[in-house]
Amino acid sequence: MKKSFQYFVNAVASGFLILIPIYLAVLLMLKAIKSVAGLVRPLAGLVPDWFPAENALSIVLVLLICFLVGVAVRTQLGRMARDLVEKKFFERIPGYAVIRSLTHRMAGDELENVWRPVLAEIEEALVPAFIIEEFEDGRYTVFVPSVPTPLAGAVYILERNRVHPLDVPFTQALRVISRWGSGAKNLVESSERFAARQVATPTGP
Repeated sequence: MKKSFQYFVNAVASGFLILIPIYLAVLLMLKAIKSVAGLVRPLAGLVPDWFPAENALSIVLVLLICFLVGVAVRTQLGRMARDLVEKKFFERIPGYAVIRSLTHRMAGDELENVWRPVLAEIEEALVPAFIIEEFEDGRYTVFVPSVPTPLAGAVYILERNRVHPLDVPFTQALRVISRWGSGAKNLVESSERFAARQVATPTGP
């Protein structure tokens, strides 16, 4: 009974963490569409009444603004402005940096150091985990997710020699956890290959 209740709570928490950002994004999109409706109303009046021109033009305008902002932040000046805004405002919000890194990882950004897939030594076993932060002395804070709810779990602080990096995409490690460990063999093989490359010495010509 206790395990069933814990499973239910973990499942609800995972669903909550997934749905809330989507819900907030949809609310922001609807708010933005409503805000620009007045700008497109004169153009909408030129279109036949049977076509929902005001809504359609509002959506197009919001998407165009998102596109232009996305292009702008890819420039050097845009990146500087984004970094400044994040440091001054968003990074003061608890958990923002971790959620941002998680979002980047899920989008395929493998350059992020946070949420890096690893195998962590917990007691006498290797378990799939993710690096959350690195200490100055080399230790790691790792998040060990529950199965099959990868966004709920436990946090450990481990020595470097108990954390084994994986050369796999974040999404692959996530799939192994959500599938009750199916595919974990590939994670172990990846860890062994990574370790072999680390200890290999270059040979001369």
